[in-house]
Amino acid sequence: MNIFIAGANGGIGRQAVEQALQAGHRVTALVRNPAKLRLIHPNLNIIKGDIMQPESFADEMNGQQIVLSALGVSGGLFSDKPTSLYSQGTANLLKVMEQHGVKRVICISASALEISPVIPWYVRLVARYVIQRLLKHMYTDLRRMEAIVKESSADWTIIRPPQLTDKPLTANYRTAVNRFLKNCLQISRADVGHYMVNNLVNKEIYGAIVEIAY
Repeated sequence: MNIFIAGANGGIGRQAVEQALQAGHRVTALVRNPAKLRLIHPNLNIIKGDIMQPESFADEMNGQQIVLSALGVSGGLFSDKPTSLYSQGTANLLKVMEQHGVKRVICISASALEISPVIPWYVRLVARYVIQRLLKHMYTDLRRMEAIVKESSADWTIIRPPQLTDKPLTANYRTAVNRFLKNCLQISRADVGHYMVNNLVNKEIYGAIVEIAY
């Protein structure tokens, strides 16, 4: 397939790029700094652009069949700042997709947006009183992003991973569609990328939110 990947320089995005290429797909990778994506492959087209400036990547959407959005702000728990990267960036993607007749999109969100009743009580406390507070700006924008995606005409899937790690690919994980995943605590970026690439046209998750974890 022809796959357009936004956020291709990020942890999940780069995994999606590499695994999509390994699976034989043709990948267009949107990055702000192409020098940071040091990959060379005959099926890889790296384009310099800014998700906040849709004119910088609109032409490259022509001929694409699916969009993977792995947008992410830099920093961590203690560098949370007001942002519109997720909401406005995704809105820009959806607008350009519609212009070029691209229907399928998979977006990355976060499991802690909602406090799951099927994770340990102490994890619920940490999620509510630590993570949601330290990342309140990011989560506010992720909620806006999810609302925009749900209201769109796209064939969308939103993936909500828990704590992300840089551990190797296992291809051995659990998922829950439109429900909470019990003990949804941790997943590697490699395995999130694996799920995206292996569910590109899985119609069972169109219009669905998916939790994923070990």
